[in-house]
Formats: sequence, C-alpha cells, structure tokens
Amino acid sequence: MTTKRYGLVAVCLVLAGLVLMAAFGGASSSATTSYGASGQTQLAGATPSPAGAYGDYGSTGASPAAANGKSGGQLAVRVDDQLGPVMTDGQGFTLYRFDKDTAKPPASNCSGGCATTWPPVINDASTAAGTGIDPGKLGEITRADGTHQLTVGGWPAYRYAQDTAPGDTKGQGVGGTWNALAPDGSKAKAAGAGASASASATAAPQPSQQAPTGAQISVMNHPQLGPIMVDGWGRTLYHYGKDTAWPMRSNCEGACLKIWTPAPPVDASKIKGVNPKLIGKMKRPDGTWQLSINCTPAYTYTGDQGYGDALGNGMDNQWTAINPMGKAATGP
Repeated sequence: MTTKRYGLVAVCLVLAGLVLMAAFGGASSSATTSYGASGQTQLAGATPSPAGAYGDYGSTGASPAAANGKSGGQLAVRVDDQLGPVMTDGQGFTLYRFDKDTAKPPASNCSGGCATTWPPVINDASTAAGTGIDPGKLGEITRADGTHQLTVGGWPAYRYAQDTAPGDTKGQGVGGTWNALAPDGSKAKAAGAGASASASATAAPQPSQQAPTGAQISVMNHPQLGPIMVDGWGRTLYHYGKDTAWPMRSNCEGACLKIWTPAPPVDASKIKGVNPKLIGKMKRPDGTWQLSINCTPAYTYTGDQGYGDALGNGMDNQWTAINPMGKAATGP
C-alpha cells in the first residue's frame, strides 16, 4: 500500500511539472516579437494598424507627405479678382499657408491625413522664383519624412487637393485656418478698392502709364528680364508656348482669354526700338485681329497692374515676355 501511494505521488508530480512547463512555454511564446507576412515587427499585445491608417505607409516605405508632396516648379504670381496677388506653383495652382504652422522658427504642423488634403510643396531642383517673387523670401524646412518643404516668408507652403484646375482657390478660408499665400508670405487679402482700381487701369489705362512719345510698341529695360517689348500703355507683351508661327495660330481660347488678352494690331509708324519687320497681325477664329510679333500672336496679362509689370512671365512654363528680337526674354 505504501509503495503504491508513493508511486501515485510521483506520477502526480510529473504531471504537475508538465502542466507548469506548458504554461511557462505559452507565456514565453506570447512575449516574443511576432513577425507578420510583411516582415515588420510588432510587440505582443499591440493591435495591428488597419490598412490605410495614417501609420500605414504601404510596402514602399514612403510617408504620406512624401507620396503627396508637389514640386514647386517655376513659382509665379497671379492676381486674383477677390484675393489680389497670390502665389502659384509652376502648374498655376494656388499655394496656401496654415495658421497652426509657425514662421519663426519655420515649422509645419500638418502631417498624416492633413498632408494628404494639403500636399506640401516640395523645394527641389525645379523650384525657382519667377517674376514678382523675391528669392530672399524663399526657404525650406525638412519634414519628418526627410523631404524639403518650400517656405515663403518662413511659412510652409501647401497646395489644396480640392483645387482641380489652375487658378482655383477652393482652399481659401477652409477651417478658418487656411489662406492663399501672398508673394511675401503673408495671407492674401481681399483686394477691394485696390483691385477695382487695377482692373480699371487695365481696361482704361491712365496717361501716367503711357510708353515714351506715344509709341504703340516700345522697349523698356526690366530689372530681371532685360529689354522687353511693351504696348502703348506700358503693358508687357507676351508669347504663348502653345501657339504656332507656321501656320500662325492662337491656341488661347475660352478660359485662357479671361487671363490673357490678345494685343490689338498697331500702326507700323508708331514703333520705337523694334524692327518693324517683326510686327504684323493675324485674324482670330472670331474674326477679330490680333497683334503678331515675329510671326507669333502677342498678348497682355490681366495680372500686370502697372507700367513694366511682367508678372505673367514664366506662368505655367508657357508664357514669356518678348525681347526686341521677338524672342523670349531671358535676362539682362
């Protein structure tokens, strides 16, 4: 009887040991790092991030900001009817600033889903200050993903995902914290009376804007572009990169004509500083006549507000001021 009792106790001890080993083994297994199919590590007890969450950057390892950032390109200034001068990127899209960011020091507080709706403007090799923009106002910050975001006057610059066409300003005032960027980095402001005066000057220029001795085409020396052609009111004349010379044809129609006005023909005897052989005219599809320079249609830009303004130069990488040789002005 005694022998059986000890044998039973021994069996019980062995069974208990096996149970304890299983328990410790399970605990040890649950505490180890788990590797999913993606190869990413995950701590025990952590809940996997759902696909598409802000922390899930996909198999490329790129962050949302890097995926959604937009290259600045040739920066430009566009005069909006309601907001006055606003900055645009090389594609003509409006640039914005965020009130929750800071300019001193420059810092962005828009990341994750915010950076999807408001793609940061990337300062890369293609980014350059166009006419009307002070290069000294431009800078950059390094975002958490390592990309370099453009700053204007210290403020990080963004585009708005809901702007679907150049010139859209749907982001203005969103959430009470987003505003179109003025060229100096400040918030673009309603132009008010200033815009009305500018529009009136474009429609009916004042005598103070006239070019020398009443010439209908003359040459002025622009500080950035060098010698450029201007009309009788001192407005810069432009060529459009999508137009053709042979055959001579304008490809600026519809919405384009709301921004770019076909220049009217001139009297060949009232040209100063330009070879008259470069000056001609062409008939538009609507039957009106348009000035041509070097066998290419010429235009003025509605955003130019005064004598010698050349804010349209470089717009969309298609519009160029014209030098006295009838070619694109490239500098002094």
